[in-house]
Amino acid sequence: MFNHLSAALTLLPRRLLSSSPRTWTRAFRRLPGRMEPVVVRCLPGEPKLTISFRLDGSHKHMLRDQDEALGKVLARISNGIAKPKGKAKKSKRNKEQQPCETPEAAVVKLYYGGDEVPDTVLNSEAWRDGAELQVGDVRYSVRRNAPTLTTAELPVSLLAGFPVCPNLEVEFGNLQDCEFTWYKETTPKTSPEAAGEVSDQDSGWTEIGRGRVHVPSNQDIGCRLKLRCTPKDGGRSGVTKELVSSGTVEAAPGVCTFDNRHAYTVKEAEWPSVRVVSYNILADVYAQTELSKTVLYPYCAPYALQLDYRQNLIKKELAGYNADIICLQEVDKGVFADILTPALDAFGMDGVFKIKEKQHEGLSTFYRRSKFQMLSRHDIMLSEALTSDPIHSELLERVSANSALKDKILQRSTVLQVSVLEDLNKQGRKVCVANTHLYWHPKGGNIRLVQMGVALRHLSHVISEVAPGAPLIFCGDFNSSPNSGVFQLISETAVPVQHPDWSSSGPEESCSMELLSAFPPLLSACNLPAYTNYVGGFHGCLDYIFIQPDSMQVEQVIPLPTHQEVTTYEALPSVAHPSDHIALVCDLRWDA
Repeated sequence: MFNHLSAALTLLPRRLLSSSPRTWTRAFRRLPGRMEPVVVRCLPGEPKLTISFRLDGSHKHMLRDQDEALGKVLARISNGIAKPKGKAKKSKRNKEQQPCETPEAAVVKLYYGGDEVPDTVLNSEAWRDGAELQVGDVRYSVRRNAPTLTTAELPVSLLAGFPVCPNLEVEFGNLQDCEFTWYKETTPKTSPEAAGEVSDQDSGWTEIGRGRVHVPSNQDIGCRLKLRCTPKDGGRSGVTKELVSSGTVEAAPGVCTFDNRHAYTVKEAEWPSVRVVSYNILADVYAQTELSKTVLYPYCAPYALQLDYRQNLIKKELAGYNADIICLQEVDKGVFADILTPALDAFGMDGVFKIKEKQHEGLSTFYRRSKFQMLSRHDIMLSEALTSDPIHSELLERVSANSALKDKILQRSTVLQVSVLEDLNKQGRKVCVANTHLYWHPKGGNIRLVQMGVALRHLSHVISEVAPGAPLIFCGDFNSSPNSGVFQLISETAVPVQHPDWSSSGPEESCSMELLSAFPPLLSACNLPAYTNYVGGFHGCLDYIFIQPDSMQVEQVIPLPTHQEVTTYEALPSVAHPSDHIALVCDLRWDA
């Protein structure tokens, strides 16, 4: 497979090809030009290693045993080069008439520290970082376990003024160390002189920026973008990869609902304050249904419901809040992995994900890694915890009195995401961050009450067991208005037997009981907005950030968009807003 160098090898003097190893070493050192890389991936415990390099414009990738002798690999490379290019079979008569010429094997050697590595050395030991491979008249520098981009993708949709965050994963390296250079496609009307410096002697591209995230300008509209990324780990570098966008930069939608809000969050909150965001971002799995397009959001332009478009708005909105903790609901599994994680990682945040059982969406919690570290996670599915955890035995007994209600509760896949974080600025200072998305049905008030009873009991248990004294920040889409039983349970600590939510789904599923909270009264940090969800047929306050007022104080509540901004395109979502919900943002201060 290495026949591309056969022609080049014939240019070498025959005495050089047949010389001794010592003579070859001297010749090897004199060959001009920079060395190309040969990337070797070799991990302890794995039976195979890979050897990758380019030869005459063609990529070569070899998979070999780690305990194989080096000589076998070198012979394989040499024989591959020596194979004649023509594969057509000659007739027996032609074979008899033509003299038999056996191609001379190319010299392929591996050197380390200027000395030839013996053929008997095992692959795992032979292919060391800094070794040099000679293949004919081409030389290579061996990079063992060099920083390597294993995932490298640009978003499909690019909007002027919106951050472009590539999806990147690096092995043996650190994304914070990598080098990034951005280019835009030079339009036919733009001369290289007018455009400025260009890359790689290619007049078709103009350098426009450096850094992991790039925000295209209006001058980039109509142009494709290119990213050159060199993976690194400190001073070690890997092979540079180029990415070219599939589409061009398009014009932005104009003023978005969150633009004016960003004026309040230009800077990060200063310690000991913490900025918290809770946001139902509208799962793509729901936005793309016929029900959403024709019934729920018929006023929204179809392209504005597409994930490729909405992800631009979501990333810009979240990045502009400069938050320390972000709790998101309705997060598609792919959106978390391919969109949110790369984008928020670039802005200094780590995240965790909890999917709903048998569904494609769930919850995600992100935290600023310069301020917090994750100590432990205590996620649960509420229905499963109700039946399996003894701390809920009393509640389970009461619910079991109505088998119809119990069955309905146990069918729900609602989850609670619980993260215990430690403040890096003050050792030992912890906070418990909870995130949930309760059952959605308008007549499901009784189910939501039971779900909240389980959630509060679980949170109280987690804090007492692993983080005694830690304050609670409880975020989510609770699908509950301020006059609901859920809100009363949280804010007043008790729901009476006669509360109407107990019979919200009809007499067959009613379950009258007194339900007590496991916490003192919690406070809605963002107060009670007129609405946090605004669609064509409904608007109401469903989302909250609950805190313990005895341990946390509200420093700032970021104003929600004005009613005029929300209704500019009739309702939400729209071309200027990516979800049917509105993000809650506040700055909290806690002096523990």
